[in-house]
Amino acid sequence: MQTQTLERLESNVRTYSRSFPVVFTKARNARLTDEDGREYIDFLAGAGTLNYGHNNPHLKQALLDYLDSDGIVHGLDFWTAAKRDYLETLEEVILKPRGLDYKVHLPGPTGTNAVEAAIRLARVAQGRHNIVTFTNGFHGVTMGALATTGNRKFREATGGIPLQGSAFMPYDGYLGEHADTLDYFEKLLGDNSSGLDLPAAVIVETVQGEGGINVAGLDWLKRLERICRGHGILLIVDDIQAGCGRTGKFFSFEHAGITPDIVTNSKSLSGFGLPFAHVLMRPELDKWKPGQYNGTFRGFNLAFATAAAAMRKYWQDDTFERDVQRKGRVVEDRFQKIAAWIGEQGVNASERGRGLMRGIDVGDGELADKITAKAFEKGLVIETSGQAGEVVKCLCPLTIPDEDLLEGLDILEASVKEVFG
Repeated sequence: MQTQTLERLESNVRTYSRSFPVVFTKARNARLTDEDGREYIDFLAGAGTLNYGHNNPHLKQALLDYLDSDGIVHGLDFWTAAKRDYLETLEEVILKPRGLDYKVHLPGPTGTNAVEAAIRLARVAQGRHNIVTFTNGFHGVTMGALATTGNRKFREATGGIPLQGSAFMPYDGYLGEHADTLDYFEKLLGDNSSGLDLPAAVIVETVQGEGGINVAGLDWLKRLERICRGHGILLIVDDIQAGCGRTGKFFSFEHAGITPDIVTNSKSLSGFGLPFAHVLMRPELDKWKPGQYNGTFRGFNLAFATAAAAMRKYWQDDTFERDVQRKGRVVEDRFQKIAAWIGEQGVNASERGRGLMRGIDVGDGELADKITAKAFEKGLVIETSGQAGEVVKCLCPLTIPDEDLLEGLDILEASVKEVFG
């Protein structure tokens, strides 16, 4: 396998190729193939970007048909037929059935672009600057989004430029199982001497992906919404990794029955791994002046085509989401058994997650790395997350066949047992 050119020319900033040092050449659904012909089951799925699997045939055909028709590929924010089809499909298939009334902002094509736009919009609409965010949250690595991201590794990479405009609060469970961390937030809001400037908005992930598959309780999310409403604070849900079906609903906040003021989506929004993001906002919050927040790649017509095809294929009724929830229960049950076995070896471990966004916390990053490295040797691509990389994290495609799902879980279990000797 020829990796010399890649190692010589690519920046040291690369990460995944260090954990999975092979050259991949093709992929289909939940399987990757390297240039030596070896297959791997994929429990990473582009870090949640490939919810519908690699090279999904329905979405691929929509893309090929669009290209074959000489459809607009790049068009700034021109009106195009592809954009109209995307917006109409989003409204009819996703928003209206959920009773949601949002306008759509198409920023740059990545998650951090969406977060930047969302927090800037909140400041413009509210006339206030402060954004409340949460411990272990991850919202991107551009400067505005990074100011709301907790992980020190990313925050230290600014070259010394200070990060401003945000205040961190403890996420659900951060202070222990029996503490409601919103008591602290509400106490600060009610005390004029607390030092907390009245926020323009709160930004939250309902399940923290990079933070370690930390799951916000449904009652906690409902209370957070009530607090925001009571104090005139906008609620932003960052649904970049947890959205597009990952938790078993199209939007992860549906489980709690809340209605955010602003929502960010990216990752699996295109359905095909194409860069694409949008910001959803209550119509009265659309305070932008023309061109005030722009970008060369604000809306990507190829992604419009595949995203609309994904919504029509998978979200016309609840069949797909029920299947995701079923598979989630399969992973949950198996992860609980693996965690219990690890506990029998004298190491505290636990399982957590929602839908097909699940993890096993083994309490130690080095141990988690050993498990994922062994799994890769055996043909499974799976990563870690958490503040010290201590959580083995499953983000398999939602379309994964049952046989691949079970084989991947078998590989992970065997890898855990080998690591423990």
